[in-house]
Amino acid sequence: MVELKSPAEIARMRVAGCFVADVLTELRERARVGVNLLELEAHVRERIRERGAQSCYWDYTPSFGRGPFRNTVCLSVNDAVLHGLPFDYVLRDGDVLSMDLAVGIEGWVADSATSVVVGSAAAEDVRLVRATEEALAAAIAVAVPGNHIGDISAAISAVARDHGYPVNTEFGGHGLGRTMHEDPHVPNDGRPGRGYRLRPGLTIAIEPWFARTTDSIVTGPDGWTIRSADGSRTAHSEHTVAITPDGPEVLTRAA
Repeated sequence: MVELKSPAEIARMRVAGCFVADVLTELRERARVGVNLLELEAHVRERIRERGAQSCYWDYTPSFGRGPFRNTVCLSVNDAVLHGLPFDYVLRDGDVLSMDLAVGIEGWVADSATSVVVGSAAAEDVRLVRATEEALAAAIAVAVPGNHIGDISAAISAVARDHGYPVNTEFGGHGLGRTMHEDPHVPNDGRPGRGYRLRPGLTIAIEPWFARTTDSIVTGPDGWTIRSADGSRTAHSEHTVAITPDGPEVLTRAA
């Protein structure tokens, strides 16, 4: 069931969104050659503790993971793109790192993700990261009342195909609000004019992610980390967006 939020409830989600945006900005600055993923996890854990917030990931036990998840941020490197379980890994020059963070504050949730190239950036990796950002912007632009989920999905896949990237539809965006995952599902491919009609008060996470040369995925040995099936590099971008009478409002945009 899709739950529409009131302006006051969206304002409370905005508080969580600002915090998520701030922490991801800090992680982008900290993601340097020689930094251990566990250091980034420790930073997020401390920031959540200081704020009195709640991690949406800690103890999360969905059907697709080997739960419970016992970390506060998803960190996915190179061919890993989603649900990356932080582990003892030191970032290397040229690594592509995707960082996904979902946090609740006073009962309301926000979710966002960003990808960076660590150190020296290969042109093809920069292009991949930018493609997910372009797809996210295109999807947000059509997230207006009267359009449909299919318009968002089609906007994402159009950007992917313009860049020559295949699109996976097993994992995509989702509704959120009181919890991290609510209806509706927001796939990364679809047909314009199809699916749930967008209404003011709908809050969704839009999250395009692409692998360079495959739309097939595998789950890593840790039972969580989603990787490209052929080992090609990946990237992921995500924002929490509220549909308002005046158009889309990004709740997780950095100041």
